[in-house]
Amino acid sequence: MRPLSVCLLGGAVAVVLASSAEHASANGPEDVRSVFFVSKSENKNQVHYGVHLDERCAPAGDTPVFAYWRMFERGAHAVEALLDRELAAYGLLEQHVLSRGERGGVVRVVLRALPSRPVLVTTFVRSDTCAATASLVIDGTPATLASIHAKLRWPFGVDHLLLSGRALSDGRAVTEKISP
Repeated sequence: MRPLSVCLLGGAVAVVLASSAEHASANGPEDVRSVFFVSKSENKNQVHYGVHLDERCAPAGDTPVFAYWRMFERGAHAVEALLDRELAAYGLLEQHVLSRGERGGVVRVVLRALPSRPVLVTTFVRSDTCAATASLVIDGTPATLASIHAKLRWPFGVDHLLLSGRALSDGRAVTEKISP
């Protein structure tokens, strides 16, 4: 059982426009199952964000970005859908497909926990397989997003979020601490 404090993240990240259980379980052969993730100080479990893709590696459907739990506390391959009560903490406020092409596309997503920081999920072909990256501004620098870590406050709430990624310009590590 996941503790209630996870839900107090302030709206971190999951799909609101479709049932998370249905959307996350529909795993197509071209899908990228993990583009970035949210971890928390409470345990090893993580919420991963993936993207459904078509045979051209372009975003599939109107709401291609999805979220699900990687339950590392239960084993390396354990996964679960987000619960309805977790959507407020890990949900997407919105997502829009900006482009679809012959070899990929772009989806703009807004995370509930970071409504002022849109994330661009860019999909593409790499070595005859589909791939994806997420990007946003971290500490004033355009960067790829690797992860968001939530440092939880006892007994409830969030002390801060730590964004981590790599600068698009030169690949150096960038981080930013955001307090609620």
